[in-house]
Amino acid sequence: MKKFSGIIPPVSSTFHRDGTLDKKAMRAVADFLINKGVDGLFYLGTGGEFSQMSTARRMEFAEEAVAAADGRVPVLIGVGSPSTDEAVKLTKHAESCGADGVVAINPYYWKVASRNLDDYYQQIARSTSLPVILYNFPDLTGQDLSPETVKRLVLQNENIVGIKDTIDSVSHLRTMINTLKSVRPSFSVFCGYDDHLLNNLLLGGDGAISASANFAPELSVGIYQAWKKGDLATAATLNKKLLQLPSIYALETPFVSLIKYGMQCVGLPVETYCLPPILDISEEAKEKVHALLNAQGILPV
Repeated sequence: MKKFSGIIPPVSSTFHRDGTLDKKAMRAVADFLINKGVDGLFYLGTGGEFSQMSTARRMEFAEEAVAAADGRVPVLIGVGSPSTDEAVKLTKHAESCGADGVVAINPYYWKVASRNLDDYYQQIARSTSLPVILYNFPDLTGQDLSPETVKRLVLQNENIVGIKDTIDSVSHLRTMINTLKSVRPSFSVFCGYDDHLLNNLLLGGDGAISASANFAPELSVGIYQAWKKGDLATAATLNKKLLQLPSIYALETPFVSLIKYGMQCVGLPVETYCLPPILDISEEAKEKVHALLNAQGILPV
């Protein structure tokens, strides 16, 4: 199985104001991120607004995402769903259209007992030859994928190769890393929160799949590359800037339009329109996002 590591942005989906897919903007965003040195692209995650899309629309996005990357970096496609049948259908489609791996959040709405969770992930994993990355986001799903739960799933499924651990806890990350790498050293642990990237790397983790990489990839990429070289001074300097960015997410809930506005601020040709029920960014939030990016030297000169 392919090992994933480094900085893999959870790419924001791009729409025209009428809600249709903006393919030109999608390609521009892919070009921008790849030119900034990211290690992959993750489409149809939380910021990719998968939860507001039909199965057919998710499949359309997956096809366009693979085309936009054009083989330059690995492409991961989000396939998680409250429905196992839909998750399996999306997984098979992702493989057929050329994705390099899939990312599966645990079923949401219901809290599911162990045997139900095992069956959900086994059906996804066994439906494909692609690597599968788990996605833990208990604030949204209502159910934590604990390190012991992940260990059980990994031992049952050879192609479950990593996790995006979106939980604001260094302890959770540390235990996840120690527990999983003790049984499979190649298992990849990504943090989902920007401000845990350096901690995750120092603990033995593998990188980040975090939203700020959509508009400030140079910070996360710079930290990761400096860490690989053993240049902790540069990593720490960049980390000081990165630590300021998560305050953006608190300005509006959900934060998706804030990310798109940040992308606009750095020159990307994207609309801030999001699929309902997410409304467009407020003027007040725009001012605060712009001021924060300016203070951290992220805006183009």
